[in-house]
Amino acid sequence: MTDYDSPWKEALEIYFQPFLELFCPQAHAEIDWSRGSESLDKELQKIVREAELGRRFVDKLVKVWLKSGREQWVLVHVEVQASEDADFAQRMYVYNYRLFDRYNREVASLAILGDDNPRWRPESYGYRRWGTEVGIRFPVAKLLDYLPRRQELEESPNPFATIVLAHLDTLETRRDQHERKNRKFRLIKGLFERGWDAEQMRQLFRLIDWMMELPRDLAGTFLEEIKQYEEKKKMVFITTPERIGLERGLSQGLSQGLSQGRIEGIEALLRLKFGESGLRLMPEIRAIEENEKLEAILHSIEAAVSPEDLQRIWRG
Repeated sequence: MTDYDSPWKEALEIYFQPFLELFCPQAHAEIDWSRGSESLDKELQKIVREAELGRRFVDKLVKVWLKSGREQWVLVHVEVQASEDADFAQRMYVYNYRLFDRYNREVASLAILGDDNPRWRPESYGYRRWGTEVGIRFPVAKLLDYLPRRQELEESPNPFATIVLAHLDTLETRRDQHERKNRKFRLIKGLFERGWDAEQMRQLFRLIDWMMELPRDLAGTFLEEIKQYEEKKKMVFITTPERIGLERGLSQGLSQGLSQGRIEGIEALLRLKFGESGLRLMPEIRAIEENEKLEAILHSIEAAVSPEDLQRIWRG
């Protein structure tokens, strides 16, 4: 199964401001970005555990300040859902009122629907009884609606447009991995053609590579094509430590199985980035059996400030 969850979580963490600019321009315009924003995901998880309703995909809670003259901040609650869920609208309602109850602040909720059913569009939840009426209506961004706008996304200066393209291409190529490889390469070439700086391109490359996962044989072919393209353009998408880790992970994966391959790749990257302190994590990592969790660790090493940052992936 494609891992949409982890790359979306990281994309929202890195590109929250461009995300709102793309999907909710009114909110983006009214927020005072000069004051920054504050992620409250740990607080959201407490509420999630208290009111578990259906399978969650990605949820995000951010504290932002408004441009209004008086001191005021609000909460932005984002839910990204990649599959139909009968409880989704109710969950939006429950999380919204629980957040309001906890913080006594306005809570703006936004839903991103990344499923493949154009007719599934939950946008409200409520009930009424004997004159009492309660509920919520929330804005919905259906990613399928962006399919006819592909050229607009490809030309957009907003980096989150590339995340949307990667999601849609992953969705459309579920049954054709060769086509996925071709589209993935096209997206990577697009990063260079837009003229973004090297760090921006590498960050987006990592998220695209993470979301548009390929079978081991095609992943090796793709990596070789990227290497040739880098040489042609005289620029680097993947650092030497990352390449060593990916190539080692792929080669080990072919002979020892996917989980073992990822573990070998993780070990190589940890050694190069953190040295002995990074390698001390390996006993715990080798005990992890879930491929998605290993993938999350592999792709999070570059951004990690310390080995302790990585431990949060499996320890919570």
